[in-house]
Amino acid sequence: MNWNATHYQQQYSYIWQHGESLLAQLNPQVTEKILDLGCGTGQLAGQISASGAEVIGIDSDPNMIAQAQANYPHITFKVADAADFQLVEPVDAVFSNAALHWVTQAEDAARCVARSLKPNGRFVAELGGKGNVQTILTALETALETVSNLGEEMRDRPTLNPLTPPNNLNPWYFPSIGEYSSLLEKVGFEVVFAQLFDRPTPLGDAGLAGWLAMFSQRFFADLSAAQWAQIVSAVETAASELYQEGQWIADYRRLRIVAVKK
Repeated sequence: MNWNATHYQQQYSYIWQHGESLLAQLNPQVTEKILDLGCGTGQLAGQISASGAEVIGIDSDPNMIAQAQANYPHITFKVADAADFQLVEPVDAVFSNAALHWVTQAEDAARCVARSLKPNGRFVAELGGKGNVQTILTALETALETVSNLGEEMRDRPTLNPLTPPNNLNPWYFPSIGEYSSLLEKVGFEVVFAQLFDRPTPLGDAGLAGWLAMFSQRFFADLSAAQWAQIVSAVETAASELYQEGQWIADYRRLRIVAVKK
């Protein structure tokens, strides 16, 4: 996946801003070394560094890493896959905000996290949870079924519904508390905190069309601009309940987890 890191940083700052409260649960200490897993453009890694802790950030997207390094040249950032990475030496904590729902190889990622931690090291993470953006995804699925004149490009495409098994069109993993807790326990963690909660999120000037362009249009790169405009219009109609008081509100649902390596 190739992100537009500049646009992401400018238009979707709420993603890392919401992660600031997760940093309070991380509570980084001056003596600690911490991994920011899925660091994006680096803002939260920057705050970890400002606490006095040593931090390293990894992300699978080279554009994100380049932007993060430009933002915070004193921090080490590396391109790495969350489901297949290895550190030179273990860290005291792994922190991850709004990244792991993009990793469908969830057990592989959890094993990498466990392997990267010292004994009794902690894993503090937030990701999309069960039911995340369900209204948007259902509307998108409805739009794809109802928009006409899309021709061969749309034939036999698999569903976007996150409740179905992952496939080449569905890049998301939105687990329940029980599912993710069991997975972490399987790889050697003790879960000490778990919360699934709604976070209605205003989408600002970019609106729902902007959200779709940033997070889902890449799955339809073979469509013409006119076809994509049809899809966006149909999604906005199907998800009209999310348009409230003059703005679009995404139906985010987040899973927050704190676990300790045993």
